Amino acid sequence: MDTVRFNGRFVQQPLKWVDNMYSYSRVTSGCLYTMTIDQLDARLIALLAAEPKLGVLECSRRLGVARGTVQARLDRLAARRVITGFGPDVDPAALGYDVTAFVTLQIRQLSGHEPVADQLAAIPEVLEVHTITGGDDMHCRVVARSNADLQRVIDLIVDVHGVVRTSTVIALDTPVPYRVLPLVADVPRQGSG
Repeated sequence: MDTVRFNGRFVQQPLKWVDNMYSYSRVTSGCLYTMTIDQLDARLIALLAAEPKLGVLECSRRLGVARGTVQARLDRLAARRVITGFGPDVDPAALGYDVTAFVTLQIRQLSGHEPVADQLAAIPEVLEVHTITGGDDMHCRVVARSNADLQRVIDLIVDVHGVVRTSTVIALDTPVPYRVLPLVADVPRQGSG
């Protein structure tokens, strides 16, 4: 089933299978999204990841397709949240946040994860929050200006209503940074198999 937006709601339609395309599904905010991307989509995403300032006309020239094709694909990829942003990637270390740490939280289960996540989002040094399986409940990526500043950030997290216990590890290096382009590059290969 393919999920599309209709009158502000997500509705499901049957997927149309097309040769040399790869279909995947994901759940976001309780809605199932199914998206089919092909080799041209993958090339477009890779091109914009490498050179985010390129305009639609230049992308069309480099990909050898019409400007309208590029615009339509970008609109579709953005509407389906395959492409989630066009903003600059910012390195926290360049802003003076030299320490990266991961904080695992145990929380009270009275009102769920959302109230805790909302409070964590109010702490600027909390970059990401994930709910997790296992003995703990949430996993946060945080930054700080120094180890002493990290203690301040952890204290802010511990003060969040609903947090019972934390455990912190400090990242020493990032040999493989966050990336998705290998997944995008794998799409055409997956679709042909």
